[in-house]
Amino acid sequence: MQMMSRNVLLNMELEEDDDEDGDIGDVPDSRRPFLAPHSLLPSGLVLENFDHTIVCSTFGPLENQQDFRTPEFEEFNGKPDSLYFTDGQRRIDFVLVYEDETKKETNKKGTNEKQRRKRQAYESNLICHGLQLEATRSVSDDKLVFVKVHAPWEVLCTYAEIMHIKLPLKPNDLKTRSPFHTLNWFTKVLSVNESVIKPEQEFFTAPFEKSRMNDFYIQDRDSFFNPATRSRIVYFILSRVKYQVMNNVNKFGINRLVSSGIYKAAFPLHDCKFNYESEDPSCPSERYLLYREWAHPRSIYKKQPLDLIRKYYGEKIGIYFAWLGYYTQMLLLAAVVGVACFLYGYFSQDNCSWSKEVCDPDIGGQILMCPQCDKLCPFWRLNVTCESSKKLCIFDSFGTLVFAVFMGVWVTLFLEFWKRRQAELEYEWDTVELQQEEQARPEYEAQCNHVEEERIPFTACGKCIRVTLCASAVFFWILLIIASVIGIIVYRLSVFIVFSATLPTNPNGTDPIQKYLTPQMATSITASIISFIIIMILNTIYERVAIMITNFELPRTQTDYENSLTMKMFLFQFVNYYSSCFYIAFFKGKFVGYPGDPVYWLGKYRNEECDPGGCLLELTTQLTIIMGGKAIWNNIQEVLLPWVMNLIGRYQRVSGSENITPRWEQDYHLQPMGKLGLFYEYLEMIIQFGFVTLFVASFPLAPLLALVNNILEIRVDAWKLTTQYRRMVPEKARDIGAWQPIMQGIAILAVVTNAMIIAFTSDMIPRLVYYWSFSIPPYGDHSTYTMDGYINNTLSVFNITDFKNADKENPYVGLGNYTLCRYRDFRNPPGHPQEYKHNIYYWHVIAAKLAFIIVMEHIIYSVKFFISYAIPDVSKITKSKIKREKYLTQKLLHESHLKDLTKNMGLIAERMGEVVDNSVRPKLE
Repeated sequence: MQMMSRNVLLNMELEEDDDEDGDIGDVPDSRRPFLAPHSLLPSGLVLENFDHTIVCSTFGPLENQQDFRTPEFEEFNGKPDSLYFTDGQRRIDFVLVYEDETKKETNKKGTNEKQRRKRQAYESNLICHGLQLEATRSVSDDKLVFVKVHAPWEVLCTYAEIMHIKLPLKPNDLKTRSPFHTLNWFTKVLSVNESVIKPEQEFFTAPFEKSRMNDFYIQDRDSFFNPATRSRIVYFILSRVKYQVMNNVNKFGINRLVSSGIYKAAFPLHDCKFNYESEDPSCPSERYLLYREWAHPRSIYKKQPLDLIRKYYGEKIGIYFAWLGYYTQMLLLAAVVGVACFLYGYFSQDNCSWSKEVCDPDIGGQILMCPQCDKLCPFWRLNVTCESSKKLCIFDSFGTLVFAVFMGVWVTLFLEFWKRRQAELEYEWDTVELQQEEQARPEYEAQCNHVEEERIPFTACGKCIRVTLCASAVFFWILLIIASVIGIIVYRLSVFIVFSATLPTNPNGTDPIQKYLTPQMATSITASIISFIIIMILNTIYERVAIMITNFELPRTQTDYENSLTMKMFLFQFVNYYSSCFYIAFFKGKFVGYPGDPVYWLGKYRNEECDPGGCLLELTTQLTIIMGGKAIWNNIQEVLLPWVMNLIGRYQRVSGSENITPRWEQDYHLQPMGKLGLFYEYLEMIIQFGFVTLFVASFPLAPLLALVNNILEIRVDAWKLTTQYRRMVPEKARDIGAWQPIMQGIAILAVVTNAMIIAFTSDMIPRLVYYWSFSIPPYGDHSTYTMDGYINNTLSVFNITDFKNADKENPYVGLGNYTLCRYRDFRNPPGHPQEYKHNIYYWHVIAAKLAFIIVMEHIIYSVKFFISYAIPDVSKITKSKIKREKYLTQKLLHESHLKDLTKNMGLIAERMGEVVDNSVRPKLE
């Protein structure tokens, strides 16, 4: 196979450039040449086969079009399932789609002609780099042209060596399945049917080298590189080939051409329809198998075919579904314990003595509560909150404490066991030494300078400036979220006044609105809904900003890029999703003063108070709305949106019959996956992970909701990938990247947040202090430990004439003939020598809360540390397998090298013997 050693570049220095999509893909020509045959090798290799071949001339004026090498046009051969060129021999590794410029409506003078010349230069350079192209017009839209790309054997071998791709040396008999794999019928029912999806043969592998090609297990050249590897190699070339030079700047890469509209799409092919097997007997129909055994609803109870997912979509998608499946399995235990704690609170609510006191007409009905806002809010009776106090008994119980401690241990077990599972997948999927394979991103390489023999895109000072600007932008957006949270708080304060004035305050058992919709509850629900809407809007805007910031930062590899973007997005999402929950849990009702000297926001709005039972129920409501709303919204985006878009596209097409549409055209009409792939799927699950762990003390049913959501999420994502989206370019990955340390950080923070929720948000500590210290002498009047009188003991007394703010008139005058009212706090009554100062009960409660936080944190952190130490990240079995396989691989290569050396030495000795014989024989004669 002959390949060309120079690129065809459009020289448009004197013409106007119509590209308007930013700087990605631009590089000054004075910098390092990019993917020219001798400069492409990051490993220092030289492509010998690119030398001494046909040379393409540099493109100049428009009339020199004969310099272009263009793909030949072929008619569709009528085989809808074909994955080959028209000759039936060369496999299609990638497809490029463009709209014929001669048939487009001209929207700008000369624009179509310029786009055509760029495309032709690009395709000519692809041919110069050894790729083979074939063009076919669409059968449904004559304007569309599909350029099929095939990488010949020589190109595959050359770039496999450049990319350090590990390929088979010989079959591996070490990777054996567990003898208990199909031991019982239950496991067999849940497992994938091996007669349908056959296990893949395992091999010893090593980075490919053309000079040692005989060492590799090459039985058939057509199958040695599987379709996923072929697509990776072709995409590597497509991302780095240049097509234009303008003002001494090179432009390159398929991503830029697609984003600027020169090509409409670029993608590898699915191997068949998702609901029918391919008619080609040589096609394995892996997409159909994935749909049938993984994405179909009837397979919802089965384990995932991870090996086939990895083989078809690549390790990056495989590791995501492996992680999601493992997370879902671990949630099963957390959900069971959470439901048990919820049921404990539900069935014990009838024994909740403090709730009975609130609902008792002779106790709660006789307690007059102070207004919670100025002027418009009336005095109210405590038994108005009867229903909310009953609900609070379900969540604010001893079971909550047990569950919070359990979840602190559970999250550590999950993370440690996942590390072990991840190490097993690294061994099974042969990604242990993946870091040695990963290449620099084309955008990074394009900006590289030779500085002290290292290819770096900017100096240390330049990097510092970029990092500072990026951090400032992220910090600005976080401040914007905090500003929106403050806006929600102001909304709550102002709307609470309206609800307090309009909603009835006297309970009526026949009216459900009066019974359940208190001013606090109405304010909480509306504020939660508005908060959710603001979260979604800010998410949409910030996603684009974060991508722009990360592009400007210019990370070296794709892994670095994704990790950088992940940290930026998560910091934003963390503040965006959790700020309202943190406010309710730790700030609301904590700094309100007392009725005689209330605290005002902005000098106008009186700080809002918690319900007499605390803010725990409101936090539960907030979590339920955000988790439920987020799940519904994400499912609409993930399922309904691509399905509707594909449905609309089907009706807009004017093709005759879909069974005569070629494979590449069927895939083109599917939805593109997006530049970030599964990034948003990870983000969705990590945000859910935060809700399940950070605030689980207020909502023990959160793991159950997450479990149900994840069971559906796995199949929804599978259905979406196999039926609604084009096939993604397979990518390598050895782990879940930056998401692992993010989860570890959440796990550490969760211990603190749950301890503080129990201490400061719930009423558990004040109740325990009352029961053990203030229900009996010297502080109490009861002879035995009891909860009787708890409500009366925790409500302080206020004289309405003792309003101290001289700048405001007394807001309580004129609201009724009342002299005393009660409020939630631990303060001395009027007439006391230290009236309205915190009493002894308050200081006991504060001391107990601080002691509880310290003890709980130390216990859980000690257990977490012990578990982390006791459970190694890689099991001994996996370590021994990795070492043994590495040893045997090196032994194979060494023995093969010795064999070649011995053979060569024998040939040399034989030839030397012949030379000696030839020189001695004439002398003897």
